[in-house]
Amino acid sequence: MTTKLPCLLLLAATLALADDTAKGPGAAGKTCPCCREIPGAAFTRESLYQLDARFVDDAGRPFSLGSLRGRPVVLDMFYTTCGYACPVAVTEMLAIQGRLAGAGRARAAFVLVSFDDARDTPAVLAAYRAQRRLDGRWVLLHGDGEAVRELAALLGVKYQRGADGTYAHSNLLTVLNPEGEIVHQRVGLQGGLDETVAALSGAATRASP
Repeated sequence: MTTKLPCLLLLAATLALADDTAKGPGAAGKTCPCCREIPGAAFTRESLYQLDARFVDDAGRPFSLGSLRGRPVVLDMFYTTCGYACPVAVTEMLAIQGRLAGAGRARAAFVLVSFDDARDTPAVLAAYRAQRRLDGRWVLLHGDGEAVRELAALLGVKYQRGADGTYAHSNLLTVLNPEGEIVHQRVGLQGGLDETVAALSGAATRASP
């Protein structure tokens, strides 16, 4: 059966070409219904990737959270001018990255989404990447106010901008499996890294090769 399949495909292609030629020069350019692009599988009901909000990365490129599908993810909401909590969270994410091994480390994505849609422009995020020496496995995202609010609501993150431009916010590291489902959340700034690394490593085993 296996050896016959390539021959049958070649025969089908030959017959299709002959049919297009018989119909005239314009026929070959028409799209056959069987050749239309098949959309990817729908996201699961629990997937954050159902969120339709659009973001922009630190290179100024449009970014959809759904493009992370297939990878284990650590996600944190932050802002670049945060004086204490956010730098600590990023340092802990770097520690998590350093503790991953092999394929798990290569597949994992580390995502920072800014609360500060007014000041944390792509250029500011790019400078922050350079300052913290974040490699290509890190994704830094800017979104408008609505996109940030929608994502924060799904994650259970609370935040409020003060009159001085600082933000009071939850400190919550979230691990997503390759389908974008929340599999672990570390609350606060101290401890819990072992559990977070274990959750991320477990999610990595489900990632597509």
